[in-house]
Amino acid sequence: MKGILGRKLGMTQVFTVEGTLIPVTVVEVAPNVVLQKKTIETDGYEAIQLGYEDVKVQRATKAAIGHATKAGAAPKKYIREIRGSEMFNFEVGTQVTADLFTAGDMVDVTGTSKGRGYKGAIVRNNQTLGPGSHGAGPNTRHPGSLATIGRNNGIINKGRIMAGQEGGYTTTNQNLEVVLVDTDKNVILVKGNVPGPRRGLVNIHSAAKNTKAVTARDLVNYTAAKEE
Repeated sequence: MKGILGRKLGMTQVFTVEGTLIPVTVVEVAPNVVLQKKTIETDGYEAIQLGYEDVKVQRATKAAIGHATKAGAAPKKYIREIRGSEMFNFEVGTQVTADLFTAGDMVDVTGTSKGRGYKGAIVRNNQTLGPGSHGAGPNTRHPGSLATIGRNNGIINKGRIMAGQEGGYTTTNQNLEVVLVDTDKNVILVKGNVPGPRRGLVNIHSAAKNTKAVTARDLVNYTAAKEE
C-alpha cells in the first residue's frame, strides 16, 4: 500500500475533451516527510511514518523535536503511518510528493467526517417519523418505548436506535478515481466527494479492494487556450 497526507480544499468540476463533466474534490498535497521506517524485526510490522505540516519549534514538545531531528526535518503537526512494504524505497528524511499517484489510479480516502452535533434518531439513524394525523399527539419524532420487545422486557439491547452524537468520526470513501495530479501546484483531483470539512486532513492511499486502475482521462486544458 502507498499513501500520502493532504488537506481537502473543496469541490469543483472539470471537463473532458468529449464534453463530459466530472465532479472532483481538490486535495492539497504538500510534500510529506518520511520520519521513520518500521520493520518486522524491530516493531513487529512493516510501515513508514509520514509527517505533514511544520510546527514552530517553540510550540512542539522535546520528544517531537527529537523525533523529527533524526529525519533532518522540522517537527510536524500530523504524523500517520502507511502499512506495508510498497513505500520502503523511501529513506528516512526524503519527501513524498503528489507524483506518488498518477491519473487513473483507484484510491481510498480517509478523513474525519463533519460533526453534526447531537441529533435525534430520525436524522441520525433514518428512523420512521411517527403518525402526524389528528389525535396522534405531539410525540411524532420520539423513539417510543425502548425496553418492551417481548421476551426480555426491562432490558435495552446493545445497538438500539437512539439519539446521540452525529458525525466527527473517522470514515473512508472507497474506490475513488484520481482524475488529475498537478505536481507544480501540489494538488490531486479525486473524482467524487471525500470525508471531512474544508481544510480537513485526509489520507489518500491505495484502494484496499485491489481495484484496477482505469485509463487516464483527457481533460480540457484552459491554460493552454489562454496562452494562445
